[in-house]
Amino acid sequence: MSKNSNHSLVLEPVDNSRQANLCGPMDDNLKTIERRLGVEISYRSNEFKIVGEPNNANAVIKLLKDLYLETETIKGKAKAITDEMVHLAILDANVLEQAPTKVDVDYEQMVTIKTKRGIIKPRNKNQSAYVQNVLTNDISFGIGVAGTGKTYLAVACAVDALERQEIRRILLTRPAVEAGEKLGFLPGDLSQKVDPYLRPLYDALFEMLGFEKVEKLIERNVIEIAPLAYMRGRTLNDAFIILDESQNTTVEQMKMFLTRIGFNSRAVITGDVTQVDLPRGQKSGLRHAIEVLENIPGVSFNFFQSKDVVRHPVVARIVEAYDAHEQKVNRLKAQKKAQEQQASEQKAPNNKDEHH
Repeated sequence: MSKNSNHSLVLEPVDNSRQANLCGPMDDNLKTIERRLGVEISYRSNEFKIVGEPNNANAVIKLLKDLYLETETIKGKAKAITDEMVHLAILDANVLEQAPTKVDVDYEQMVTIKTKRGIIKPRNKNQSAYVQNVLTNDISFGIGVAGTGKTYLAVACAVDALERQEIRRILLTRPAVEAGEKLGFLPGDLSQKVDPYLRPLYDALFEMLGFEKVEKLIERNVIEIAPLAYMRGRTLNDAFIILDESQNTTVEQMKMFLTRIGFNSRAVITGDVTQVDLPRGQKSGLRHAIEVLENIPGVSFNFFQSKDVVRHPVVARIVEAYDAHEQKVNRLKAQKKAQEQQASEQKAPNNKDEHH
């Protein structure tokens, strides 16, 4: 593995307006390049410093030069650099996109959101790795048992990104699948009908931002909470998208959701593969995605166990008890199948003898 090295770049001619367009609002363009190519970029005046793996650092130098050329003034006005232009420039760089593989030692500083209950921070190593992946990957999966903070931390990261103006809106969604019981006819308009499915997402937002602020942001469509069916046909740019309870998506729904993600957007998919409420025989889109997307750059997976549960201690014990029971049932099924197969093999020669 190559060691990181320092590289310098001086952008000429000096033009503050062009350089501001290159860097983007709040240096968003530089942050996207850093995140996607695993480098660190800093600058003073028109001199840029790039720290990273040599191939990627050299590619970033070329990328910045090319984008700076794109900002050439037209009729005295510098041309803006769009998210699409940055994305295409990264693709043209033709280098491996990277995401950090180790947990930042200062992970506690990564998400610090003041709420009525204090500051939100990861509580264990697995949570910290999850937060780091959410902040540094385009698509992050949080998979595991209830009570491990998957959804809560994802909402915290979304609120943090909105407060820092890294994204323009938050979109929260989940499939409207009944959890083992029939809810029957629900009164009200479509929004009121799906609200019961989305209540956990509302609760997390209310705790972090307060009821009044959440209501105002929803009115302005800065926060959108909708069932998964509403995602079809949309392209979501400048957004932080969370798909909750993803174990209840079908394979087709999961593919549809993942292909909605646009420029400067991040998606977090949370779910528990042990609590699938789909009709019997229908494969979970989450299970399928784990198999298909395992080695895709820019996509991360975090798997939570019962030891990561941060609710009441009895919840962890309940999860472990269910796991142990399931393993016992699977063992008994395997033994029964082996016995049946053995009996079938012993019976086969006798059948042949009778036939002759």
